[in-house]
Amino acid sequence: MTDLPLGFWSGWVIVLSSVGFVALLWLVVNIYFGKQTTAHAQAEPVWDDDLQEGNNPAPLWWFWMILAAMVFSVIYLLLYPGLGSYAGALNWSQVGQLHEHQAHAAQAVQAEHQALLQAPYEELTNNSAVLASAERLFKDNCAACHGANAQGQSSAFPNLRDGDWLWGGTAEQLTQTIQQGRNAVMIPWLAVLGEQGVDNVANYVLALGTPQAEGHAGQAQFTQLCSACHGPTGDGNPLLGAPRLNDDIWLYGGELATVKATIAAGRNGQMPAFGNRLNELQIKMLVAWLLAQPQ
Repeated sequence: MTDLPLGFWSGWVIVLSSVGFVALLWLVVNIYFGKQTTAHAQAEPVWDDDLQEGNNPAPLWWFWMILAAMVFSVIYLLLYPGLGSYAGALNWSQVGQLHEHQAHAAQAVQAEHQALLQAPYEELTNNSAVLASAERLFKDNCAACHGANAQGQSSAFPNLRDGDWLWGGTAEQLTQTIQQGRNAVMIPWLAVLGEQGVDNVANYVLALGTPQAEGHAGQAQFTQLCSACHGPTGDGNPLLGAPRLNDDIWLYGGELATVKATIAAGRNGQMPAFGNRLNELQIKMLVAWLLAQPQ
């Protein structure tokens, strides 16, 4: 009731409640202590010679019970909200009680949270309770893109269990990725390379790490245009989010047609920032869960 607007409606509720209460008190007192008229007493009907309705008053203990309930109601309305916008002498509300309980709960777990924040990752990765909570966090916030088992999906969202990280796989790098997000850009090279050049570089990329890469037709163009980000031998660069190209792990697919499409048209990948959605402890638990996944 305390959320009623001030003014007319609050006053109207108080008036209705007060008048109704006084009317009820008058009615109860009048019933039990009012004088019975002689005419009324003689008007008692009788059926079948001896079946009489009677006009006996209700037991007196009913009166005291009703009176006690009314006294209790008065005390309640003085202490708690119930009369318009009056908040009561105790200034109690459900919202206030909820906030109080939340504050007590936060205080109770604060010490535990601080201990987890200061714990090394080696300890968290061996804590089954932490990993179980982190797995629920992952499913609620990350599984939509990376899959329920963190193995990626749709040839667009990376596998998080293969040990290959675009932006680095250390605890610090993973924390930055989750907290601040990432924006990866692979620029299109068709206008520079032409169709034949795209074909040469794609075949060279697929040959990286094998003897066929040396002296390949696309090597010179790769060195000129691609090595600045991906490295001379395709080792990648986590500082730029440039993936490693000399292994068998591909985000968008490792078929020749897919690699050519990537080189020709480019790619744009975005990892949203979760720093405003997850707190520091939740992010640390997620990082610990990722580090604990079998590669």
